[in-house]
Amino acid sequence: MRADARRNYERLLAEARAAFATHGTDASLEDVARRAGVGIGTLYRHFPNRHALLSAVFEDAVNDLLTRAQELRHAPEPCTALVTWLGEMVAQAGEYRGLSRALMAVTSDRTSPLSRCSAPIREAGEALLRRAQEAGRVRKDVAITDLLQLTHAIALAAEESPTDPQLADRLLHLTLRGLKAT
Repeated sequence: MRADARRNYERLLAEARAAFATHGTDASLEDVARRAGVGIGTLYRHFPNRHALLSAVFEDAVNDLLTRAQELRHAPEPCTALVTWLGEMVAQAGEYRGLSRALMAVTSDRTSPLSRCSAPIREAGEALLRRAQEAGRVRKDVAITDLLQLTHAIALAAEESPTDPQLADRLLHLTLRGLKAT
């Protein structure tokens, strides 16, 4: 990428992060481009659609979650490791209003640029889940796709109830109690 194109790319990402944090993931892309000092065509050359921009914005968080999953794969208690990681997923998804909804929408859509984030997350979560299942702590019929949908739904519920900062944690723990093997 040429130096000026790289600068535009970085400014667009910075402005998108700020806009998504303030206005949610439905923030105006035209406004993002204007604040970055470029035209909307430049934004679309770098990011052909909203999901491509969301994927780029969410990339650092995904890398953090993947690193964390690697660390937790060696934790002495597999079920606790899974619950910890899912809690961190909920917290990350809650960073930008609307992100959970977007992630839920692409769960089975492998063609979306946002699936670039979803696929490695699914693989990392699958490894943690499998380990908890092998330890006999989580039911065998639980699938990672279901758990990820639940975490996104919990983040969405918390997003809609900003006056209750403990809601996501309560909902996550309530939900996960039903996953335990008997």
